[in-house]
Amino acid sequence: MSSLKALRARITSVKSTRKITQAMKMVAAAKLRRAQAQAEAARPYAERMSAMLGRLGAAVAGSPDAPKLLVGTGKDQVHLLIVVTADRGLAGPFNTNVGRFARAHARALEARGKTVKILSIGRKGATYLKRDLGSRFAGEVSFMGKKRIGFEDAEAIALQVTAMLEAGEIDVATLIFNRFRSVIAQVPTEQQLIPAVLPAAEETARPASGEPAAQYEYEPSEAAILETLLPKNLAIQIYRALLDNTAGFFGSQMNAMDSATRNAGEMINKLTLTYNRTRQANITRELIEIISGAEAV
Repeated sequence: MSSLKALRARITSVKSTRKITQAMKMVAAAKLRRAQAQAEAARPYAERMSAMLGRLGAAVAGSPDAPKLLVGTGKDQVHLLIVVTADRGLAGPFNTNVGRFARAHARALEARGKTVKILSIGRKGATYLKRDLGSRFAGEVSFMGKKRIGFEDAEAIALQVTAMLEAGEIDVATLIFNRFRSVIAQVPTEQQLIPAVLPAAEETARPASGEPAAQYEYEPSEAAILETLLPKNLAIQIYRALLDNTAGFFGSQMNAMDSATRNAGEMINKLTLTYNRTRQANITRELIEIISGAEAV
């Protein structure tokens, strides 16, 4: 049976841990509100940008001078996986889920004879994936110590990916991240960035309302517009993934710290009960010893 001193020390330790988890939960909840608002505000712009570029790209996709960001290199051999995770832990299965998803995707590509390269965004993802896929790493990006991720950070990553494409180092680029659905739901998602995924012909021919689609004339040409907008769209899609990842991280961390706080409370109750029973047993034993000694005299 544990000594009373050891039980008191354990109860004090668990209470200190509960204070920390409560504080972390409150901090995560406060940061979640801002991160969720940013992620939800970025989605409509990113989706409309993709739709617009899809309609523009459909007109020039068959041209021999079509931008590489639109049609790729024409090959399908070297795949770059841009895996977005967090720089910190204590967020439940948040980082592990997207790491497993990326690893499974990489294994599936290699089973088809493809070459896989990995660009990791976030320290936790790099640590997880290097265990099995360390030789596939093409680069790492970490925002550790940075208070707020900005669009310029996404632009820097987009420039790195574009440089790899222009150098012929990759043929296909896929973004893997946790899509933020709600505070309790973050879904590992893959989104192909290069070559761009163009909508089917029937989708561009008629809008959702069922009315005939409007015909547009572009000035300058579609190719000239795409040359400007494609690099910006790449950065926007990466930025959207970073915002979703940030919101998902704080949501997952808030839930994890809430569970840890409740578990600590349950442990404190159990330890307190054990302490009281042990103390009562000691008192009873001492009384028995006193009574037995008195009777012996």
